[in-house]
Parts: sequence; C-alpha cells; structure tokens
Amino acid sequence: MRRACLGLGLLMLAALWLGPLPQLARHAFAAHMTMHMGVVAVAAPVLALAIAGARLDPVRRAPGLFAPIVASVVEFLVVWGWHAPALHRLARQAPGGLVVEQGMFLLAGALVWLSALGGDPRDRANRAGAGIVALLLTSMHMTLLGALLALPTRPLYPHTTGFAGLSPLQDQQLGGAIMLLVGGVVYLLGGLALAAGLLRGPVPQREERG
Repeated sequence: MRRACLGLGLLMLAALWLGPLPQLARHAFAAHMTMHMGVVAVAAPVLALAIAGARLDPVRRAPGLFAPIVASVVEFLVVWGWHAPALHRLARQAPGGLVVEQGMFLLAGALVWLSALGGDPRDRANRAGAGIVALLLTSMHMTLLGALLALPTRPLYPHTTGFAGLSPLQDQQLGGAIMLLVGGVVYLLGGLALAAGLLRGPVPQREERG
C-alpha cells in the first residue's frame, strides 16, 4: 500500500509538472490553480500516506519540528504569499519563479499532511487532535482565498489572458472555484477522517520495515 501511494504521488507530480499545465499556466489562472491544488491537496497527501508512520517518516525522528498547527500557519503564509499579485506574476512569467513556487507548495503541503498523519504509531492519538485542527484551519483559509478569487467583479491578475476562450475575470473565477472545491474539501475531508479515527479509538498497529 505504501509503495502504491508513493508511486501514485510521484506520478501525479510528473503529470502536473511535466505535462501541458506549466505552459498553460503562463497565460491561464485556472491552469495555474490546477497545478497548485494538484500539488498541495492531491499529491502531497498521497505521498504523506506513503511515508507517515514508516521508518523514514521525519515526524518520528523529530516530532517537535512537525507541530500540526504551526505547519498549517506555514502553509497559510506560503499559499497567500504566492497569491499576492507581484509574486504570482513572478511565478507565472519566470520559469525560475514557477520552480520555487511549486517547490514551496509541495514542501508546505507535505509539512501539513505529514504533521497531521505521521509520527510514531503508538503516539498517533495524541497527535491526531492537533492534526484535525490543522487540517480544518487549512480548509478554512483555502475556502476563504478561493472565495476571494471567485467573487470579485474585476480580475486581480490583469496579466492573464484567460483559459479556453474565457475572459481574464472568468478565468480567475474558475481558478477560485477550483480552490474552493478541491482545497477546501480535501483538507476538510482529511480532518473529518482523522476525527473519525480518533473516535474509533486506537487500533493495534505493527511497525513496517522499509
């Protein structure tokens, strides 16, 4: 199962970064948002599931560096910072800017999901409570940012040209809807899944090798 998640997560990143999206993202906000959500809300949790609780899980080695709520704040700063018009323009128009942005998105997303899901299996219940709060907080700020992008009556990023014939405003609204539906929902479901596991009580686990 872990190997399947690892392979799937890496395949997702390859599709996001090596496919047509980076070129489309230079002109279309919706394509850029698809990359963003694909990294933090799809690939990152799948990779976290492959790593969490295993021998190479960094949370087991340094649990103090992976406080879930702090990780959520870090992701908030990364995500909102890169959606400021100046940094967003840099990521859209400079290849190096896009690489840095996407790398920071992956690290921030992995930090949140590993902080919530990882750690010593014997101590998972103690971490789950903070993990639930972190994922729900992230869902809230993703929902808020998505709404701010989807609801304006004028484009916040005038350098866009629209996606598939859409106007820049319609393209931005589509991107905001993608963030609302993917970012808000996935992190919410992650928090609810952790809460359900916590309510079920501890489940005996055997440590895996490798």
